[in-house]
Amino acid sequence: MARSASALRGQILDAALNLFAIHGYRGTSLHDIATVVGCSKASLLYHFAGKDAILTELLSPAREALVELDAELAGLGDDRVAETAVTGYVDLVLRFRREVKILFQNVTETLCHPVLADVPEMADRLVAALAGRSTDPKHLVTAHMVLGAVFVTCAGDPDVPADALREELIHGALRTLDRAHRPS
Repeated sequence: MARSASALRGQILDAALNLFAIHGYRGTSLHDIATVVGCSKASLLYHFAGKDAILTELLSPAREALVELDAELAGLGDDRVAETAVTGYVDLVLRFRREVKILFQNVTETLCHPVLADVPEMADRLVAALAGRSTDPKHLVTAHMVLGAVFVTCAGDPDVPADALREELIHGALRTLDRAHRPS
C-alpha cells in the first residue's frame, strides 16, 4: 500500500529528528534519512528542498513554544515571573528534548539558522524573567546558570523518568534562584 504524501512527510521529519539527535545535523545526510524512511532521495527532495528545510520544519514548533512563553512572561508581574519562567522553561525543554539535543550538538549551525533569529532576544528576556527582572549581578548569574543547566541536562538525555526529571529540574532551578534572591 502506498503511503500518503502527508504520511511520508511525517516519516521523513521523524527520521530526521531522530538521526539529527543521534548523529548531529552535520553527521546526517539526506541519503541517511531516505534510507531510514524507505524512500528515494528524490522522493525526499520532492517534500523538502534540502536538509536545511527539514531542520527549519523541525525547529519551528519549539521556537513557537518559546514565543508563547515569552508572551506569557511579558504579562506577569515581577512577583510571579521567576517561578512561572522556571516552570514554563523546564516544560518547554522537556517537550522538545530531541530538538534541544540537536541545538546543543550543532550550536553554531542552529543558532545562526533563520528560523531561530529572534531566539537570542527571547533568551535574554527569559534570563531577565528567571532573575525576577532584577539587574543585580547575583540574580543575573544564577538566572544564566539555570538557563544553561536545564538546557544541558535535557540535551544530555539523562536516564531518568520524565516526571522525576521535571520535578528535579524545577526544584533545583527554584532553589538556585532562591539562594540568589536572599539578601546578603
